[in-house]
Parts: sequence; structure tokens; C-alpha cells
Amino acid sequence: MAGRVLRGAGLAVLLLGGIVSGIAAVAVPTGYAFAQSASVVVEGNRRVEADTVRSYFKGTSAAAIDEGLKGLYATGLFQDVRIRQAGGRLIVTVVENPVINRIAFEGNIKAKDEQLTAEIQSKPRGTLSRPIVQSDTQRIIETYRRNGRYNVRVVPKIIELPNNRVDLVFEITEGKKTGVKQIRFIGNRYYSDYRLKDVIKTSESNFLSFLKTSDVYDPDRIEADRDLLRRFYLKHGFADVRIVSAISEFDPTQDAFIVTFTIEEGDQYTFGQVDVQSNVRAVDAVTVADKLKAKPGATYNAEAVEKSVEALSVEVARRGYPFAVVRPRGDRDFQTRKINLVFTVDEGPRAYIERIQIRGNTRTRDYVIRREFDLAEGDAYNRALIDRAERRLKNLNYFKSVKITNEPGSSPDRVVVNVEVEEMSTGEFSISGGYSTQDGWLGEVSVGERNLLGRGQAARASVQYGQRARGFELSFVEPYFLDYRLALGLDFFAKETNGQEYTSYDTQTIGGAVRLGFELREDLTLQLRYSLYQQELSLQDGYSNCFATVPWIPSAKPKDCNDINIVPSLPVRLSLDQGAVLTSLAGYSLIYNTLDNNRNPTQGIRAELKQELAGLGGDVNFIRSTGDVRFYHEVVPDYIALLRLQAGNITGWGGKDLRFIDMFQGGPNLVRGFRQNGFGPRDLTDWTTHDALGGTNYWAASLELQIPLYFVPKDVGIRAAIFADAGSVWNYKGPTAVPGETMTFSDTNAVRSSVGAGLVWDSPFGPLRFDYAIPLTKQSYDIVQEFRFGGGTRF
Repeated sequence: MAGRVLRGAGLAVLLLGGIVSGIAAVAVPTGYAFAQSASVVVEGNRRVEADTVRSYFKGTSAAAIDEGLKGLYATGLFQDVRIRQAGGRLIVTVVENPVINRIAFEGNIKAKDEQLTAEIQSKPRGTLSRPIVQSDTQRIIETYRRNGRYNVRVVPKIIELPNNRVDLVFEITEGKKTGVKQIRFIGNRYYSDYRLKDVIKTSESNFLSFLKTSDVYDPDRIEADRDLLRRFYLKHGFADVRIVSAISEFDPTQDAFIVTFTIEEGDQYTFGQVDVQSNVRAVDAVTVADKLKAKPGATYNAEAVEKSVEALSVEVARRGYPFAVVRPRGDRDFQTRKINLVFTVDEGPRAYIERIQIRGNTRTRDYVIRREFDLAEGDAYNRALIDRAERRLKNLNYFKSVKITNEPGSSPDRVVVNVEVEEMSTGEFSISGGYSTQDGWLGEVSVGERNLLGRGQAARASVQYGQRARGFELSFVEPYFLDYRLALGLDFFAKETNGQEYTSYDTQTIGGAVRLGFELREDLTLQLRYSLYQQELSLQDGYSNCFATVPWIPSAKPKDCNDINIVPSLPVRLSLDQGAVLTSLAGYSLIYNTLDNNRNPTQGIRAELKQELAGLGGDVNFIRSTGDVRFYHEVVPDYIALLRLQAGNITGWGGKDLRFIDMFQGGPNLVRGFRQNGFGPRDLTDWTTHDALGGTNYWAASLELQIPLYFVPKDVGIRAAIFADAGSVWNYKGPTAVPGETMTFSDTNAVRSSVGAGLVWDSPFGPLRFDYAIPLTKQSYDIVQEFRFGGGTRF
């Protein structure tokens, strides 16, 4: 009877497909037991040793036999196990699982075999386990769902082969991409849906969906969007914000998801009093208060609080107290909507970093990750510096995710720091094309790598070919030169530019540059550079190369010059006669940047001061200084005002004349509505091409208001702009006469101005801009261009 019960239990387990969790405890009648001397006989085993099977039966009680049966099933080695008693012996009959000969995938187009193989647990030459096959099926489904294909179907099939071997085939029906049809926000009063869609990574499906993946439903991305929204509100003063929920509902009628974020904004706060309180005897609170990023009266900003903690921690550690802990405490004043902050500096527990363990970096070298830490093994543990390292690692853009955790070390004063990273692809290959009214059509092929050989270096090679420009460029960047946080850049380039219809010359340039860049502080960067390049002018096709009217130029000897009516301007001809010119140039750039978003800024300042000295060898001598300041301000939600101011000066030295090509030219980069080289000093001699001469001084100012187009889907990236520009280029300092010829030219500091409107499209093809500007003030010889278009694509 007991034998039949046991066999019945084994059959039930077989019908359940070997799922161990589904096995009920085997019922063994009371008193069913074997004598201590009873032997265990194993039948049916072919690959598994009999002693291995016997080892699962530790005793003779019903419970021990039951545990042995469950243990055998749990190994995944057997399809069926039957137990019976005969002649005082325990007979265990097993049916082994077959061996997997090969694993194949059929129907997969969007996911490669290698990707799916890495996801599943079943392996060739391993034992077939039906529970694992079911688990693998679900893993494949999840892989497709992470890529937005929720209609995927996966059917595992087992093809039996001789000698108890099988082929495991996963038949896949991928289905269409499941997108996000609509993103909704509930509870947002201060910021519109239009603005919040700019904060999150998920976007809505539209006619450009074939060019992007952000509209594909991804639950992990939705969860990350919740954090982005929370951080956005905390950065803009909403200290009580709660992202209550992010609900995704599948709409079968549209075969897409509707995502709804529910937000409780709370009130917007400003900083009230901001103080430092030091409980470390040798640290004076007054002397470290200047390190605070949070300022009284400013809008509350959680990032400013975090950065203040970091800055104070670093400063106190520098003064000899590495174990000090900085804790911010905020007291809300609900009536005035202010948060009074006190940063308390305490002598923290003495804990040291025992080791830093890095996991998940299969390609990136360990030292590339370690160098982002301002501490190492044996140093005092400081949570603020750990947080800073985590932020730096995320900003490298080498990893999909970065997570740093702690665990106790070998003693109470030791801490183990665990760094978990998930790498992402860092190689780039692109084919670009575009058109602009300035440069005509242009194509580019480039290949680049942001993390070269896992060493954290960047390299890029590109080739351009277009209507008016062609050339190539090679660049290499070592971000930690000599093991310092000092970026070394090397460039080599060659470029040929064909003149436009209003210039008589082409230019050919070849050279290289060395750059060194480093942060003076978080918002201030200094870059030093040295460039050496050779530049030569040549006549544009269609212009005569013989100047019978200027016999003093040795290279201009008449040949087939019976009808010479027009020649290039005097400075152009002098440059042609000069031949190739070598320029040796050293300079620096000082950049101040507080923009909230470098790609689509809404608030902040970006200012750049650039100075260059030419004459450290080479053929030309000058000092050139330029400044460019941009102010962004959100006038009302979604309406962004931009004020841009520019100015520059170039001065020759050492008794050498300035070349016209080194001076500043007036064009749409200063005042829209004018052609490239369209305004500024110009040669007006009757029998010349009236080339632009350039000036040694310029200034320009532009005021622009960018306006959202609410009737266009937000993630299409189109916004309108209205603008007013003004500027001037003047003070030509090049040659004006030679023996037998005097140049007639106009040089005035008269203001050129324009007003206009445009469309700005941050498209999947790349940034595109369409501007229509009407000049208000200009000189009679200026060349206008009211419509201007520029942009390109990369795919």
C-alpha cells in the first residue's frame, strides 16, 4: 500500500513537469520504516552515480524518505523518481533528465542570439530542467519587454535525439514595439505638463518614433523618471514635493501605454538664514562659511545643500579633521515659506576604508573607476566624498547605472565600499548630412570611442565633404594626464573652404593643436592650448589668375589677359602672393557656466573669455581677445529669455601687418539678416571684387524670447523665437596701398541691426534652426540675407 502511495506521489510530480515547489509532502503511513540494515537500491541511472542518489536518504523514517525524494527532484537531474519496498530493501527508480545538445532561437530579429544566450540559464551540454526552461522563457520575454515589445510570445520546444539528448529551441514571435501614447501629470500647479515632459526621459510616440527609443515603454525608465521629477522639484524650491505614483496602463485599443504621474508639489521655499555650527574645537565656523553653496534669499535648492555638505567636508578634512561629519538641518517657516539651514560640523566616528570593491566592469579598467574617488584604501571614511564619487562616475557616461554601498569590514572601525556598475556601449559610428545657407550641403562620416580600450580615453576621427568645405579631423583626449584631473587633448586637422559668391578666394588649412583643461571649481573651467597651422589662400574658380593692371606683383604675369575687367581686392592679392603662412598660436579660455541644462538651458549664465597670442615663431604676430556671455532666464513658465553679448579686439605687434583673414568679419553670427562676411570694412575699389576686409574690433548684442508651441507634441522639440540683434565691426588695420595702387574702402563703426523670428528644432536629425530677419540699419554696401537655415543629421 505504502509503495503504491509513493509511486502515486512520484507520478504526480512528473505530471507537474518536475516543478519542485509544486510537490506536496509524500504521505507515508505511520510505522512505515525500514530496518537500519536495509539497503538502498538505485535503478535507471545512467549518468548519475548510484552513491550520489543514496546520499540523499539520510535515515529510515518516513520524513527522511520524503526529504530524500524532494532533494532528488530539487537537483534538476531527474524527470521522475519512484520509491518502493521489496524484500526489505528501498528501491529508488529514477528517470534522468536528458542532456541539452544545443540551444537555438528562431524568429528573433530585434535581439541577437548572443544577447538571449546571456539571459538564459539553460546551457548546451547541461541537463534539461523544465522549471529552468520555463524560467528562461520568462527571462526572454522580460528582455523583449525592456526593449518595449510587450506582445512578444516565446514557445520553448524540445526535440528529442538519440542517447537521451535533446535540442532546445525557443520559437519567438517578437510583435510590434509597444510605445507610450500619452504622458499625463496630475496635481502639478506650478509647472505645466509641457515643461515636465522636458524633465523626464520617457517621451510620447509620434511620427518621429522610428528615429528614437525613448517612447518605448520601459518600467525601469518610468521609475527613474519619478526620481528625475522629484529632484527637479527639489532643485526649484519645492522641499515638500512627493511623486505619489507613476501608473502605467495598457490601452489595447491603441496597443500602447498611458503613463500617469501623480504629484503633490507643496509650497515653493527660499533659503532663510544659512549658518554653520562647528562642534570641532579647532574649526572656526566663520572661516568655512564661504564654502557654502546655499545662499540666503535664493530659491531653495536641494543640490546646493548637497554641494555645501561636500564643500564643507572637503575643507574640514583639509584642515586635519578627515572624520568630521557635516549634517544639514532645515527648519521650515511655513508663513514666510523660508527654510533656515544650519550645517553642523561634528567629530564623526573614526572609520577607515578597508577596501574598495568594484563589480560589473567587464571592460573598464579598475583604475578608471578608482580615480574618480578623492579617497582610497586606508583613508578616513567620508560619506560626502563617496557621494561625490558616485556623481562623477555617473557623469562619465560609461555606465548605465552606478550604485555605491557600504558593508562592515574586518573590525568595527573598518568599512568596505562596494561599487556596482553596469557598463554601456561607448563606441560611436555616425553618418551625418546637412545643409545651410552659409556652407551649402555637407556630409560627414565619423567614428569615435568615449572609453578607448577601457582606459577612459576618448578618440574620434571624422571626414567631411561638402559644397563649400571638406577635410578631416583626428582628436584624442586623456582626461587624467599625469594622474591628475587634467584633460590633455591632441588634435590634427586639414580643411579646405571654398569661397562664396561674394568672396574671391578659397582657403586651405592644415595643422594641429594641444589642449589642457581643468576645473578651477565646479562652475569655472580653464583651458590652455597651443595651435600650429599653415594656411594658404587660392583664387576661387572663375577668377583670373593674371593681374596685368598690377605689374609690381612678380607672380602676376599676363597670359591670355586681353579682357581683364575685375580682379580680387588688394589684401587678397597680397595674401595670394605671400603663399602659405605659418601661424604659431598660444592661448587660453576661461569658462564660467551655471546653466541648468547645457543642451536646452532655461536658467543660468555661460560666459567665456578667450585670449590668443600669435608670434611664438611662425609668420604672423597678433594678440586676439574675445568675450561671449549668454544669460538665460525663464520669464514665465516655458518662456525663455536669452540675452547674448559679444565683443572682441585683435592687435598686431612686432611691426607686422595684420592679415585680413585673421581679423573679425561681420555676419549672421553677430547680426542675423546679413550674409557671412556681409558687413564691416569692405574694399570698394571699382575694378575689384569688393571683398570684405574685416576689422580689429567688434561688438554685438542679441535679445531673444523662445516661445513654446503647445499645439506641437513636446518631444518633437520645436519652439518659436523672436529676436532683435545689433552689432558692428570696424577699424581695418591691414595694407591699403602699394606702389601704383591705392585701395578705396569703407570703414565705419555704424550700428547694424535687425529684428526677426525663427523656429528652433531640437530634432532627432540634430539641431535645426530657421530664421527670417529684416535688417533695420545697414550700409549701402552691406550684403543682406534675410532667410537663414542651418542644420544636419546623424544616423
